[in-house]
Amino acid sequence: MPPGTAGAQSFEDLFAEHYPRLVRTLLRLVGSPAQAEELAAEAFYRLYRQDRPGENPAGWLYRTAWNLGLDTLRADSRRVRREQHVSRESYMNQSTENPLNDLLAEERRDRVRAVIAQLKPVQGQVLLMGSSGYSCKEIASVLGMKTDSLYVLIARAKAQFERKYLRLYGETE
Repeated sequence: MPPGTAGAQSFEDLFAEHYPRLVRTLLRLVGSPAQAEELAAEAFYRLYRQDRPGENPAGWLYRTAWNLGLDTLRADSRRVRREQHVSRESYMNQSTENPLNDLLAEERRDRVRAVIAQLKPVQGQVLLMGSSGYSCKEIASVLGMKTDSLYVLIARAKAQFERKYLRLYGETE
C-alpha cells in the first residue's frame, strides 16, 4: 500500500494473490488477454493510489476492475463489432478443420458479452465470477455481502440474463 496506508495485507501480497484470477475474470468479460491484463493493471494502480481503500481492498479491487471492464465493453462496442466482422470474413476464407464451429462459438461468446454488458454491474460480476470457478464464499467476500444474500442475487442475475438473452436472440440454440 502507499505510504501512510495501514492494511492487513501489503500491496504486493494483494497483487500476488489476486492478479491471476482478476486477469482470468476480466478475460472472460472482455475477450482479449492483453486488454484483460491492462484493465487488471489499471485496477491495481487505482488501488495503489487510494489513500484508504476500506476494510475490503480485494472487494474494492474486483469492483473497480469489473467497472473498468464494463466501461471498456461499452466504449469499444462499435469498433469491436467492425473488427469482428472483418476478422470473421477473413477467417471464413481460411481453411481450417472446422471453421463453422469456431465461428458459432465466437458468436455465442459475443452474445453473452452483449447481454452481460446490459445487466447491472453486480449481476454480471456474480455470473462471470461463478462461471470462472469462484466459490460462493469467495464471491460474497469480494462483494462484501452475506452468502445467503448472494444466493438471491445469483438467482435474480440468472433470471435477468435469460430474459435479456431470449429477448435479444430468441431460442436459436
